[in-house]
Amino acid sequence: MIKIGVIGGAGYTAGELLRILIYHPQAEIIFVHSNSNAGNELSDVHTDLLGEINLSFTDTIDPNVDVIFLCMGHGKSKTFLDSTELPKHIKIIDLSRDYRLEEDKESFVYGLPELNRNDIQDANYIANPGCFATCIQLALLPLAEAQALKTDIHVNAITGSTGAGQNPGATTHFSWRNNNVSIYKAFTHQHLSEINQSINQLQKDYDQQIHFIPMRGNFARGIFATAYTDCSLNEKEIIYLYEHFYDNDPFVFITSNSPNLKQIVNTNKCIIHIEKHGDKVLITSMIDNLIKGASGQAVQNMNLMFGLEERMGLGLKAVAF
Repeated sequence: MIKIGVIGGAGYTAGELLRILIYHPQAEIIFVHSNSNAGNELSDVHTDLLGEINLSFTDTIDPNVDVIFLCMGHGKSKTFLDSTELPKHIKIIDLSRDYRLEEDKESFVYGLPELNRNDIQDANYIANPGCFATCIQLALLPLAEAQALKTDIHVNAITGSTGAGQNPGATTHFSWRNNNVSIYKAFTHQHLSEINQSINQLQKDYDQQIHFIPMRGNFARGIFATAYTDCSLNEKEIIYLYEHFYDNDPFVFITSNSPNLKQIVNTNKCIIHIEKHGDKVLITSMIDNLIKGASGQAVQNMNLMFGLEERMGLGLKAVAF
């Protein structure tokens, strides 16, 4: 059994992580750390866990674990690791953006399995990718590997309210978000750096722009992204590239049918659809931002790090219509 600790256990991503780990056949949750909730039962915060786990939050760290998941806010993981001495044997999976970029990564491996599976298997420290970054990278990486990206890329992507975290804000509370759509961080979203970094890992000479328009959706979870760019290949050739690239990836599916967001909610799947319109290729990519975009991918990485079957504990079900 893999003995597990969770730091920052009260947020949305930690809640999803706990839901997955409780039923993972090789996982044992040893402690869940939260300074503000120490002494409270997990189900006091994650109310759907009532009757699922008999454990309380703690403000201490048990060093007798094999892996620690960091589910703290951005900037806090680095502060925590700089100020906390952990035993060398403990593996770390960080769900913040603190170690994702080349200039920040130290000894962390960027944890996108479809790109870095071999490195993840040998890693002790993983920087789990961002949710938008995961969805958009999976839409573009096969073209990058084929050296087929030649011009600017245009991306529109809409995300659910859980992507903004658990703390309420002006653009996250129900009365504002319901029946509403809005743009934020147009052309400047922080995940662009991750996306460019991964594209250049496969296509080193790509130096064009990615024009990214992120949007807030009036739903709780999921990301629906569309990307289009010039491409000289025909539709059949492009589909072949994608099917070949993801042939050994158990969570990425290429569909010939126009997809919808409900297909991926509460799953670790990414569903991709491809259309060719004149000289443009249109790629649609969808993930659940809390699972494939965060906690599910983190467990997928844990499975790889500990030599387990990649899908173990991730047989989640899509939401019914």
